[in-house]
Amino acid sequence: MKQKIAIIGGGPAGLMAAHHLVGKGFDLHLFESMPSLGRKFLMAGKSGMNLTHNEPLEHFLSRYHDDNNEITKAVNGFTPADIRNWATALGVETFVGSSGRIFPTDFKAAPLLRSWLRHLKAHGLTTHVRHRWTGWDGESLSFDTPNGPHTDSFDAVLFAMGAISWPKLGSDGAWLAPFATKDIQITPFKPSNCGFLRDWSPHFLEKFAGSPIKSVSLRVGDNQTKGDFVITRSGVEGSAIYTHSRALRLELEAHNTATLYIDLSPDRSAEQLHQALTRPKGSKSLSTHLKRATNLPPVKIALLREVLDKDSFTDLSKLARSIKDLPLPLNGMRPIDEAISCAGGVDFDGLDEGLMLKDHPGLFLAGEMLNWDAPTGGYLLTACFATGKRAALGMESWLRRKG
Repeated sequence: MKQKIAIIGGGPAGLMAAHHLVGKGFDLHLFESMPSLGRKFLMAGKSGMNLTHNEPLEHFLSRYHDDNNEITKAVNGFTPADIRNWATALGVETFVGSSGRIFPTDFKAAPLLRSWLRHLKAHGLTTHVRHRWTGWDGESLSFDTPNGPHTDSFDAVLFAMGAISWPKLGSDGAWLAPFATKDIQITPFKPSNCGFLRDWSPHFLEKFAGSPIKSVSLRVGDNQTKGDFVITRSGVEGSAIYTHSRALRLELEAHNTATLYIDLSPDRSAEQLHQALTRPKGSKSLSTHLKRATNLPPVKIALLREVLDKDSFTDLSKLARSIKDLPLPLNGMRPIDEAISCAGGVDFDGLDEGLMLKDHPGLFLAGEMLNWDAPTGGYLLTACFATGKRAALGMESWLRRKG
């Protein structure tokens, strides 16, 4: 009789685990609480399906934050190059964008997901949607299904149900309660890759809420990145902000405030700006002179006025320095259910090399249920794919030994 496997969770990690288990002689079942598979995968591709990144692998791996380098081990086993080959095998070609990010040639997630699901089902995967895992009944798994409660037994189980961000897409953290009954060590979840809070003046909000601030350089500590962000009614958000979310979160935890430093004119030096600002302005107002001397758009000038006191704004030497290094204090983070991802989860200390729980043989984990953190830009998705593969291979090896 075939050994029977359950994969709980139909996101990137669960699907990739299935990809590396189909066709290997197992009775393979995938359970998903939502009406369809890959909903978070599709959401990730809404503005362009960023699969991974093309930078050198050593630099790529430095983006991850996990205490024992377990994500590094997983990604070394399923690299960005492997992801491109996987997509090609499914009939989807990829390309490297100008930022180094890797996309399908049509930028879309849906065609890739459709091809992937066809492949999995053709090779023997049985899927069960609208099946919400609710815990254990003895050694069996319990599910709420459209036809009522259901229990079933499996030789091995892989949990890949995500963290607690984007709960409307299925990652609602409902697994935390049944996991607690087995004393599985979990680091509390915290928001990552999210917006941050700032109290704007009513005048600034009225004119600039929703406005993008483009072509800036953002710094937190010694880490600096170029990009864009958006002024929101509650603060700031955007890809350039998300890159610094971990550092900002740690600063907020330590001091209840965090400071983001903004270079509003990264292509000009402070000296060049100072020379332009100190030229005679004649009868022009300071605002007009500032706009002509710096070529800054209205939203950047307004941000300077919003953050600086009157003396710093009218002192042209201070103003030039502030354009290059504007300190923007932040006082909190947006709620975790709005975050793109989470830090926290099941600690790797309790797992073996195959991502099996040491105290619970036959139970494996992958994806965002695990305790790691990374920025957007293909890093999150790559680690979900990679841990899915690593758990699948660990499960296969364990089952072969078990016989």
